[in-house]
Amino acid sequence: MSDSQSTSQNTPQNISDDQFEQEVLRSDLPVVVDFWAPWCAPCKQIAPFLEELAKEKAGTLKVVKVNVDDSPKTSTTYNLRGIPTLMLFRGGEMIATKVGAVPKSVLDEWVSSSLATAG
Repeated sequence: MSDSQSTSQNTPQNISDDQFEQEVLRSDLPVVVDFWAPWCAPCKQIAPFLEELAKEKAGTLKVVKVNVDDSPKTSTTYNLRGIPTLMLFRGGEMIATKVGAVPKSVLDEWVSSSLATAG
């Protein structure tokens, strides 16, 4: 299992409602969750930035994607109002949220500052 986890950390991993608790809430690493849909143009715009982030932060941060059409339970649990919505989790708790497509530099700063201010 650790082999698949280490390779999946190099690229964003698609997860479902059933996997959310294990992959996000129980993760030893902080996790950026990208709530998205295939029909969402801004979601497609930020996808390459999330792939870069996953590669750059491999081993220190995990990036996962939740398709809101396929995983309505998780989307409802976190009261999503729009997509893309990015949420940052650490220790099973959501510590930050960013709604909308942002440039890679803003994404990097959001992750860094959110992790720093959350302790």
